Amino acid sequence: MNWLGSLQQLGRAVMLPTMVLPAAAILLSVGSLPWDAWGIKVVGEVSTVAGHGIFYFLPYLFAVGVALGLSNQAGQAGLAALAGIVIYDQVTRNFGDGTIQPASLIGIILGALAGVMHNRFKSIKLPEILQFFGGSRFVLLIVGLCSALFSCFMLWIAPILQHGLNAVATWEYSLGGFGLFIYGVLYRVLVAFGLHHLLNNVFWFQLGTFETPDGNIVQGDLPRFFAGDPSAGFFMAGLFPIMMFAIPAIAFAIIQEAREDLKPKIKKTFLTSALVCFLTGVSEQIEFAFLFAAPYLFIVHAVMSGVAMWISYWLDIRHGFSYSAGIIDYILNFHLSENAWKLIPIGILYGLVYYFLFRWAIRTFKIPTPGREEGSMLEDWVGNIPYQAPLILEALGGKSNIVQVEACITRLRLTVHDDRLIDTGAMKSMGSAGLIKLGGGNVQVVFGTYSELIREEIAKLLERDLPQVLFCAPVQGKMLPIEEVPDQIFAAKLVGDGVAFVPERGELVSPVFGTIMHLYPTMHALGISTREGLEVLLHIGIDTSQLKGHFEAFVQEGDTVEPGQLLIKFDLAVLREQAASLTTPMVITNPDRVKSWSFAPFKQVKKGQASVMSVVLYDRNVGGVE
Repeated sequence: MNWLGSLQQLGRAVMLPTMVLPAAAILLSVGSLPWDAWGIKVVGEVSTVAGHGIFYFLPYLFAVGVALGLSNQAGQAGLAALAGIVIYDQVTRNFGDGTIQPASLIGIILGALAGVMHNRFKSIKLPEILQFFGGSRFVLLIVGLCSALFSCFMLWIAPILQHGLNAVATWEYSLGGFGLFIYGVLYRVLVAFGLHHLLNNVFWFQLGTFETPDGNIVQGDLPRFFAGDPSAGFFMAGLFPIMMFAIPAIAFAIIQEAREDLKPKIKKTFLTSALVCFLTGVSEQIEFAFLFAAPYLFIVHAVMSGVAMWISYWLDIRHGFSYSAGIIDYILNFHLSENAWKLIPIGILYGLVYYFLFRWAIRTFKIPTPGREEGSMLEDWVGNIPYQAPLILEALGGKSNIVQVEACITRLRLTVHDDRLIDTGAMKSMGSAGLIKLGGGNVQVVFGTYSELIREEIAKLLERDLPQVLFCAPVQGKMLPIEEVPDQIFAAKLVGDGVAFVPERGELVSPVFGTIMHLYPTMHALGISTREGLEVLLHIGIDTSQLKGHFEAFVQEGDTVEPGQLLIKFDLAVLREQAASLTTPMVITNPDRVKSWSFAPFKQVKKGQASVMSVVLYDRNVGGVE
């Protein structure tokens, strides 16, 4: 596996344990309320202890979380990582000088060790007399032994490493605002590759140390901020103007520059994205809307993000977050901040600059942001995720192409056998804001904050062998809902259920694997029986049965066909002039066999494009369906 793909997996794994940090922030905020004055002091004390407890055991959370992330959620790996850091804690506590404590970096190392060992030895076979320790049990054994050796090694090397980290922190702080500028630029650039979590882990959880009043040592800008370190919070403060104001302003610019006919749909999508970014700091769905279309604009965005970090340092602003730099964390942690009110005027100024800059750039350079062209519009099908998942899986190359599928906040993180099998156009039409191929089969697909729900549905499909039929487009043209066919028999689904197309070329191809069971004498329509027993009717145009001599069949009854195979050629010009409509229905005439339907976005399709429709069948002899 290439190094970029390996970093992607590590970045994904490191992100998992940080999801518990919002709970710590809420507990600490609750604990800061004047419970003593209200006569229930114990509530504040419990909340404060619980919040600090999460930060105290953060190395343990990193160990388990990284192990789970690298082993595809294998419980044995998580247990091995937990055992490993417990061993480390006990060895260093009993044989060290008291200065060595489990740190987030140690948790990550032991988690990675457990994850790699699980993937390597989970199926190991030992001699029969020792096979009790084989398989996943061997992972617990080997990680425990390796952790003990690693702990002994760290007794010697830990002081040197800590000295090195302190030196890096001292050097970074000595750069002042310029150091924050470099960090801000790198942060935004790495967002494009999904690797920003690795950078953040160094600055937020590794650099800088602070001893709490009760003698605990905490490391990193984020834990130190919540522990009350007066020098912490600079590596987070400058992100608030970007997340709360600048990036939402990009969404408003995209809305204003959209075509009038597409603006209502774009407005709905991007107002939601802007609100999500403002509230929670999740920004990638907006950023990916222009990242690939105008990478030079993303570079400007990265530089301006670095400038925001520099300005916040220059104005001596300290603020922090547990999740991301949205208004929720801004308010929640305001009581721990310093000069944080200055972030609001900075953010308003940044928002105005971003709004007018992006509107000017989109219009001047004709950047194809969503809404500027129909094919780039993000689809709103969140309520239909379970039904769209089969089409997304097919666009990823099918079940056989998937090695591993995970998700972080805004993107699917996949490992596939062959990334050339991924249909980029289909992914875009089904709502993907961007697709990144990192090499070695490692791929990221940005679906916004619903990525985890999509991952869950895909995981269900991978685990189940559903009786499913995928349909390709039978013509080149525009796909329509069956209800829009200008014929009441088809529109009312009296013939069957399915979809329809308005052809742009005079060729009809097979949408499925099957057998020609009926070919009408005028050759304007035919029926196909699929291998699963579905009966599919393809009807070229409306009221075309009398138009003899304008259809040429390339198959006959009894022939077996496959998706994309030419079935019929027809005179498009004549049909356009003489037929009631060119609309061509593709319907299943025995829909009682269908358990659920999935449809791709109703847009332009290419002849043979996969997959425009997917149906899940009832198992035979289940529920009375034959």
